[in-house]
Amino acid sequence: MKTNRRKFLQTTAATTAAFSIIPHARSDSPGRKLNIGVIGTQGRARGNIAGVKGENIVAVCDVDRNNLAKAKEQFPGAKGYEDFRKMLEQKDIEAVVVSTPDHTHAVCTVYSLQSGRHVYCEKPLTHTLSEARIVTDVAQRSGLKTQMGNQIHSHPQANYRRVVELIQSGAIGKVSDVHVWSGARYGAMDLKPNPGNPPDSLNYDLWLGPQKYRPWRPEYAPFKWRNFWAFGGGTLADFWCHFADLPFWALGLKYPISVEAEGANAHPIFTTLDMKVTYQFPADESGNAVKLTWYQGKYRPRNVLTADQLKRFGSGVLFVGEKGQLLANYTKRELFPEADFKDFTPSDPFIKDSTDHHGNWLNAIKNGGWSETDFSYAGPLTETGLLGNVANRCGMKIYWDPTSLKAINAPEADEFIQHDYREGWKI
Repeated sequence: MKTNRRKFLQTTAATTAAFSIIPHARSDSPGRKLNIGVIGTQGRARGNIAGVKGENIVAVCDVDRNNLAKAKEQFPGAKGYEDFRKMLEQKDIEAVVVSTPDHTHAVCTVYSLQSGRHVYCEKPLTHTLSEARIVTDVAQRSGLKTQMGNQIHSHPQANYRRVVELIQSGAIGKVSDVHVWSGARYGAMDLKPNPGNPPDSLNYDLWLGPQKYRPWRPEYAPFKWRNFWAFGGGTLADFWCHFADLPFWALGLKYPISVEAEGANAHPIFTTLDMKVTYQFPADESGNAVKLTWYQGKYRPRNVLTADQLKRFGSGVLFVGEKGQLLANYTKRELFPEADFKDFTPSDPFIKDSTDHHGNWLNAIKNGGWSETDFSYAGPLTETGLLGNVANRCGMKIYWDPTSLKAINAPEADEFIQHDYREGWKI
């Protein structure tokens, strides 16, 4: 059913009002190992499993029996499941790692939180904006420890931390513009004329999860689902939470007031290959308003960066301040004009370094405290990124009201904002 504004509020209220924490999640002994269940075992899941393998992996879940068998070989003491809902009935699980296609992030995460488990969910947090808002709300009310998998935030090299310190200490003055870009291109492709049947090892019905039924295509799995609106959000959804994390963190951004997309008209099936999106954020207490421009595919900030800078940094973030500019990516940073900063000395580090992203989440569970990109941060970050796809699919500039989760000037945008689940699935 389609979720309208009234239904969205009713669903959220019902979900959270009826919420009861099952006492699976414990943190009474900081030195002990946690019992972890894993949903999804291949692709990004391999990195996420590696990040928590020092704990007790007591359950593994995958909709593909071949993948599940491999996971069982790696963790012979773990119980195996095809259906994550069955896995959550296993009473000794205390925390869950979600590494599935985007369209199942929300159901896996909400069901896990509702069953009293701490959750680590791969980025983006959800497939739609309405899902992101519900996941954020449920997580907040649960009191459980959460983390989204934008692991560059906590990279041991700490480049993002040093960039945030430079911005927040005023190295380039007030920042008015930010340019963020990724060269990846997910979208249109040639489809096989005779798709055939799903592999015998794949439970396709469970792979679809909450998404409406459609005939199998071999292009869907295991990786290219990102190219389809039904399952992913293309380049923007895949890389936004890595790169836009930096300006969100440094500048304290949250929700924009308007979003406009430039590029080819959105395809009804495939995600957009090449796109430029402009996000305007409201002024802060000092009156400073930030404009953030996102570029993907063939689009680049060529009007503000040299060809050499674009080549050396590949993908990245440019902060434009009143006293200079700061260019950064995952591992390096540069202040320029070079002549203005030749004698510059940065302030002493004031953001504590992190060992790693998974470890930060595990430590929060065991010892209390905060996780770096918990869902209160990851939710708005994900929502804002997904708004770029909404603007692209609507074909117009949209003015955003985050309170009502509405594009004020474009009621037709609801189709791309609200989740639409098939019978038997809900959050």
